[in-house]
Amino acid sequence: MNLILTLAIMGTLATSVVLLFRYDRRFILQGTQPTTLMAFMAILFTSGLDVGLIMFPLTEFPIYESEVQYTFTNALAIEFGFWGFLVWGFYFLTIFYFCVIEPKLKLFEIFFVKLINNIVIIGTCAFTGFLFFDYLPNYINGITPVFRYGLVGTVVLLAVLSSTDIRYVKWLSLGSAGLFFVLIAGLWIFSGMSLGSLVSTMGNISGYFTNIHRFISPLSDYHSFYLFWWFAWSIMIGQFVARFVGGLRAWQLLLALLILPSIPIALWFSVLFYTYSQAIELTGFVRFSMVTVGIIFVINSLDSLTRLYSQNLGLTVQRLGGPLYVTVHWSLLSALILLYQYTPLKIEWIGLLVIGLYGGIYLLLFRRRALLGAALNEGVVA
Repeated sequence: MNLILTLAIMGTLATSVVLLFRYDRRFILQGTQPTTLMAFMAILFTSGLDVGLIMFPLTEFPIYESEVQYTFTNALAIEFGFWGFLVWGFYFLTIFYFCVIEPKLKLFEIFFVKLINNIVIIGTCAFTGFLFFDYLPNYINGITPVFRYGLVGTVVLLAVLSSTDIRYVKWLSLGSAGLFFVLIAGLWIFSGMSLGSLVSTMGNISGYFTNIHRFISPLSDYHSFYLFWWFAWSIMIGQFVARFVGGLRAWQLLLALLILPSIPIALWFSVLFYTYSQAIELTGFVRFSMVTVGIIFVINSLDSLTRLYSQNLGLTVQRLGGPLYVTVHWSLLSALILLYQYTPLKIEWIGLLVIGLYGGIYLLLFRRRALLGAALNEGVVA
């Protein structure tokens, strides 16, 4: 599986390089609902991340410090490498495809492609909810099973309600991105970290960039899990956010994807790593704040994906009506979250299915290369 994963990553990177250098001057990428760059990045950041960004690092730093496969650099650089910079390049390829190629070729309207795509969206959507469910006991000490199930059910309900109108999705994305920066500032103040300490701690991230080639293939089974997770997200998030691109060249889109999400991630991980390295105990209020922002991130991820697959399947508010829409999607997602809890279902399987979908799309593009050439030779000329 790791060989398949490595080949898939190299294939997507190579395709992105070809698109960037061959077609950058030909296109200005424009979605169907263009927004400002700030709004676009907020939607991408909060839709493309979930509770794991908030809850995972403090449990992972000790692992990266102790296990031999990570000894080539420091734990903060490893954590950043699993979440930042290069992995956001996955979205460049899919956003480009859904802005430029899909409107002409409509491959995702082919029955089997559409079926697999929506299975992936729904399965990954439920996995987001499951992660939240699974990590709750680590952040809410003594949480009872009833409250745990009730909280997850409420979060799913709020996400489904938010998905009923695209304006709610945009507002929630901007609001949750702002709250994330407030959380970073709050933890920085709580930790007593000086500006010099922040700069010094962030300097550890350079260990990622000097070893960036190592992150193209799995460092471990755990890194493999992350990469499959990113693949699982890549097509559906690209499909969702492509509509919000507001007139960017390919190189501008790529730089925005690589740099802008990585800045808050680097700040957050650096502050967290400082609290970890200084053995600073997080108080109840700090943990509550982290859980609160994590909940909002989960809602933001779930509402984006719910809106995407409901539109793809025609199970929209307009067709079903509000009450039935909420009932159908809340029931479906809640059932699938329980499926992750009580069956061997894994996100790696979803990621492998996405890699297969990539392969199918590449094959279809090759068979329709004349139409592909026409699509790439048209577009919006800069």
